[in-house]
Amino acid sequence: MDALNVSIVFFFLVVGMCQALRWLSKRLLSPRAYACLARELAGSLQLCMSCLELRMLMDIGPWGGGFGLDVVLTLLFLLFAAHGASFDGASANPTVSVQEFLLLESSLAATAAKLLAQGVGMGTGWAVTKLFWSWELTQFHFIQNLISSECSSSIHTSLPHAALVEGTCSFLFHLVLLKSQQSHPIYRVPALAATVTFLTYTAGSFTGAFFNPALATASTFHCLGNSFWDYAQVYWLGPLTGMFAALLLYQGNIPRLFQKNLLYSQKSKYKIPKVKVTVHKEGDEPKRKRKGGKSNSEPCA
Repeated sequence: MDALNVSIVFFFLVVGMCQALRWLSKRLLSPRAYACLARELAGSLQLCMSCLELRMLMDIGPWGGGFGLDVVLTLLFLLFAAHGASFDGASANPTVSVQEFLLLESSLAATAAKLLAQGVGMGTGWAVTKLFWSWELTQFHFIQNLISSECSSSIHTSLPHAALVEGTCSFLFHLVLLKSQQSHPIYRVPALAATVTFLTYTAGSFTGAFFNPALATASTFHCLGNSFWDYAQVYWLGPLTGMFAALLLYQGNIPRLFQKNLLYSQKSKYKIPKVKVTVHKEGDEPKRKRKGGKSNSEPCA
């Protein structure tokens, strides 16, 4: 259990370090730069380092430490709950950023900046975690350090089935995300953490259940067993297709591409009251009130 305790300390240090990075960058950078770059970079760094260490425990722990999958899944739930509480609005997931772009919540430049920050954060997280493993603080890290250079692919099924699995995971994740986006964080964070835990448990044996293109790229694209195009089909096209299908099912349309609702009738069952027109005298200024005038768009949108 000493190795498990070291990993738990590592998780606390990662969250604390990334929280400090968010706190510092929020005070030094403009709101736009923080929202588009620093926040996404810190979130991606935190997610990548935590997931790589957790996957090491999942691979080595059952036979090297004697603990079962229930311990890893409990840690997974707690980690994603911590991520949801500390990310400060960051997604650390390219499919979520693309979804925001399709919903007209983010501009093309802001989306490109987020994707760049996510890529840098994931790459940095992979490098820092590899450095941590090289210190070989526990026997788990010693074993992981030996096998990390010759890792095998996370795809343990046919490519079409693997792409379907990743697409389905992304579809279900985005449906929960869309449904809970207006909910209070006290409900939304556990719901998303439980969804990720369930999907990892059910689909992890087939593809690793990443449904996050940036995380998959940092975690498994360098492993032997499949070509780059194989990985791209499964871990890029699969999740993007799942996100697109979830958005279309939830919205009935894709606002960035077309306004017409293809799935649901937009007839209203409520009658709109007629507005009485009044004539203003010359020199009077008409007073207009606009419902929902408060903007909730993010600084980088």
